[in-house]
Amino acid sequence: MSEALTVPAADERDRRRFGWEIGIVLAITVGQGAVYSLLSFVRSLVRAAQENQSLADQSTALNPTRDAEAIWNAVYQLLSVFFALSLVALVIYLLWEPGKNAFHRIGLDFSRFGGDVGRAALLAAVIGIPGLALYLIGRALGITLQVSASPLDAAWWTVPLLILAALRAGLTEEIIFNAYLFDRLRRLGWGWWTIILATAGLRAAYHAYQGVGAIVGNFAMGIVFGWCYRRWGRVMPLVIAHTLIDTVAFVGYPLAVSLWPAAFGL
Repeated sequence: MSEALTVPAADERDRRRFGWEIGIVLAITVGQGAVYSLLSFVRSLVRAAQENQSLADQSTALNPTRDAEAIWNAVYQLLSVFFALSLVALVIYLLWEPGKNAFHRIGLDFSRFGGDVGRAALLAAVIGIPGLALYLIGRALGITLQVSASPLDAAWWTVPLLILAALRAGLTEEIIFNAYLFDRLRRLGWGWWTIILATAGLRAAYHAYQGVGAIVGNFAMGIVFGWCYRRWGRVMPLVIAHTLIDTVAFVGYPLAVSLWPAAFGL
């Protein structure tokens, strides 16, 4: 078993400390995002009921514009990525132990890059294709919001920024949902499947703003990714797979919409 997954059970004092630490980390990272996402989902339900519509008549944005001027939007987007990755760096710092490199412990390195890429490609296909099908089915059933992607022609740097946003999502979610929470919850004595299901539920809540299809799809993704991390003990293939999936969503999705709008209910 990977070094990242063979952690000792914490004593009573450390259990309290880890409990507070987990709460603080979640409050400033994905836990905060999950709360806002659930509120957005509830708000969409209320708005749909008030306007006698379905969720499919509501919309949400993947990467909303932060400023009307392209150059300032790029600056704000870059700062958003920087500050998000600063929180990821904080989580990795918390995982550091004397004499043990945190990057090596959680498998966020290039020591097995070829194998990681192969596993990531397989995961991206296994998750990405059914995820697109779930989105289209959810749209047809009226339970998934219309996802508005960023236009690709705003400026030459739009696509690189979207790829960077995909990398940010991959690093943030996989390091916190898997590497960090698996370590800390295991130290608190949680069982493997309890951890996998709990983190999958948190991942689903984190994406609830997109509607029921995204909730179901991300819960399934959380189970698959959690099982893979438990088996491989490496977060790198999960980060690569997530980045590939989001790159397709951020870049490939608006391109597909422009080519086949009827297929996406437009």
